[in-house]
Amino acid sequence: MKKEEIRSRIKAQKALLSDTERRYAAASVFELLEKTAAFMMADKILMYHSLPDELSTLEFIEKWHDRKHFFLPRVNGVNLEVLPYNRSKLQYGAFHIEEPTGDDIENIDNIELVIVPAVAYDRSGNRVGRGKGYYDRLLAKTKATKIGVGYDFQLVDEIDADPHDIEMDIIITQSATITIKHRRR
Repeated sequence: MKKEEIRSRIKAQKALLSDTERRYAAASVFELLEKTAAFMMADKILMYHSLPDELSTLEFIEKWHDRKHFFLPRVNGVNLEVLPYNRSKLQYGAFHIEEPTGDDIENIDNIELVIVPAVAYDRSGNRVGRGKGYYDRLLAKTKATKIGVGYDFQLVDEIDADPHDIEMDIIITQSATITIKHRRR
């Protein structure tokens, strides 16, 4: 399935969700995430600050922020920078997403786990983002474990991946944790 077709279909399905369904899905997905070895072992974790149509990360970050070191991305031109999470140092940035402020940029090499948002994933670890390539450029620079999270319906049969697309290591939805067996590169 083509990426634009996937984006259109998923957007329509997200629009049908009630607030209760959204909260339940986020709680289910992040409960499964907490049980992964990658999360248990990681100290420095890059999260995303959720948009209204994404699984909400707010309660999860609040629950764990005193035991894990969370980081959030900030748009800088065509790239993402990684900065420490501090609730009192957030402001709306590019694309009306709350981003960290300041100059305390973390080297992506120090991040052990990246929780990656997407429009859709397939069982091979491919993802469809929003189409700007921010995460693919950032993920190409890290050896951190990459976990994609989403609603059950965000898991599609197949995604036409481009050569620059970065695969996930694990995908978690409300009802599944899928560990990807990567092809040799």
